[in-house]
Amino acid sequence: FLNKTKFIIMSMKPAPPGYYCVEIGDSTFTILERYQNLRPIGSGAQGIVCAAFDSVRNENVAIKKLARPFQNVTHAKRAYREFVLMKIVNHKNIIGLLNAFSPQSTLEEFSDVYLVMELMDANLCQIIQMDLDHERLSYLLYQMLCGIRHLHSAGIIHRDLKPSNIVVRTDCTLKILDFGLARTAGGSFMMTPYVVTRYYRSPEVILGMGYQENVDIWSIGCIFGEILRSRILFPGADHIDQWTKVTELLGTPGQDFLVRLNPAVRNYVQTRPRYTPCPFDQLFPNECFPADSVEHINLNANMARDLLSRMLVIDPSRESLCCRPCRIPTSICGTTRLR
Repeated sequence: FLNKTKFIIMSMKPAPPGYYCVEIGDSTFTILERYQNLRPIGSGAQGIVCAAFDSVRNENVAIKKLARPFQNVTHAKRAYREFVLMKIVNHKNIIGLLNAFSPQSTLEEFSDVYLVMELMDANLCQIIQMDLDHERLSYLLYQMLCGIRHLHSAGIIHRDLKPSNIVVRTDCTLKILDFGLARTAGGSFMMTPYVVTRYYRSPEVILGMGYQENVDIWSIGCIFGEILRSRILFPGADHIDQWTKVTELLGTPGQDFLVRLNPAVRNYVQTRPRYTPCPFDQLFPNECFPADSVEHINLNANMARDLLSRMLVIDPSRESLCCRPCRIPTSICGTTRLR
């Protein structure tokens, strides 16, 4: 029965004063005594997350144990970025850092980092398969863009937006989390090419070009399209196939785009079949849009297609959503400014 619960309180394992040890799967959590009733709720390359009850704040929280934060320089950078950005960014659509601690008391022993965050009810992976009405869908998208707009205004690019990094409450409140790959923005320059989970990578990331804030807008467009179609928009099997999936739907970019590519990349791209763009009313037919009348379906669909056309822009030099006045539709009858 212990295998079913996945965690055991390790009463025999020593812990510093004020802490206790709990085994979560294959990892041991050494936790402040104020946090009780741990249960695993998620895991990934950057750590394991548990829900817990905070007896001091009298509320449920999420505790993330960073995976091997000091194993190498890359892990250390990611741990540092996540901690610092969660600490300094304050916005209603960005997950809040409530506490951070380490059970080690000396620099020589320092090896574990725990981040305590707000606990949400689900992530977008679970929401995508639900039958959302237009009001809820619009509100979720609006909050995603508000959160990213705030990060961009602070000079921060998230770089890893995907459904599992966006969490929601039952009241439809949405927050963005996981800043291990985030970094400061600047001019268009070469940065780490393998950022963003493959399905949500922008063309400039796929092709190893310099990139800016556009990469986050592209990712949100992919997520929005996935919610509408109830399936991944660009399901590439690998790095190369990802580019093929993008061009099959959005068309092969022109020569003015290709000349800016690295010669080796350009030569490869030019060997690929040329595709004409698929009309957005075929990509996202009216059936994708919930409404209570034919008139509302048409209005919802036209507004959403226009928005998607400004998010899913292959050529990063072209005007995209993040270059235009920051207005998006939040209902079937109006627009509002991002906050």
